[in-house]
Amino acid sequence: MKTITTTEITNEVKRLCIEAANIIEDDVLNEIRKASKNECGLAKSILEQIIENDELAKNENIPLCQDTGITVVFVELGNKVFIDGDINEAINEGVRLGYTEGYLRKSVVKSPINRINTKDNTPAIIHVKLVVGDNLKITVCPKGAGSENMSKVKMLLPAEGIKGIEDFVVNTIKEAGGRACPPLIVGVGIGGDLEKCALLAKEALLRDINDSSNDEDAKILEDDLLNKINSTNIGPMGLGGNITAFKVNVNLYPCHIASLPVAVNIQCHASRHKVVVL
Repeated sequence: MKTITTTEITNEVKRLCIEAANIIEDDVLNEIRKASKNECGLAKSILEQIIENDELAKNENIPLCQDTGITVVFVELGNKVFIDGDINEAINEGVRLGYTEGYLRKSVVKSPINRINTKDNTPAIIHVKLVVGDNLKITVCPKGAGSENMSKVKMLLPAEGIKGIEDFVVNTIKEAGGRACPPLIVGVGIGGDLEKCALLAKEALLRDINDSSNDEDAKILEDDLLNKINSTNIGPMGLGGNITAFKVNVNLYPCHIASLPVAVNIQCHASRHKVVVL
């Protein structure tokens, strides 16, 4: 058995919180640069300003966006790993320290009813998956409210089929308009049940921007949806243009014969996530 201490977990989560807020992933920044070459006028200018912002954030070690998000943490815990304490508390302590020492905006309220700020951005939203092996993989994802608020889940009827799925996804993007800060990465979860499809959509946002699904049906749907979304002319920041989304990622899961659950989780151009394997 490999022993990993809660102190190690806390220190790594703290580091990842700060890095995720300040340093954009290379695959996303490269996609923004590529998009800027395919736009003109105002759309091109907006993308160039986004690039300048992202490079400044990295060089000055300051947040990409003022909304440093609610902290979503995905954990893959190997069956040959022993944690010497409470992993949830260790993660939350890392978030607490990261948002405090990194001077990141604290955006979490203790209750959705009383709206009192917790003042340290905890608790995080933690998803733990048990896997085979002796590694602990932690992915920290700050998720801003602008794009999250425009995300949706719908329980379609199976008879609505592919057309129903595509109409729901595209209409969700149209309704979001510029409020989700496009260009976007769009995560789509199909199958499972109410909560599973939402989790599938969230997990889809973690994929490399150059990745395509290994499932042929999902890959075809990804390509079709991207073309339809980029035909809306919403464009960068909702002010018109060719690029409304950089990528659509579709994750599928088995479901009940009477159900067709679909979730759309929208990510703005500041796609933020950092990973460590212990």
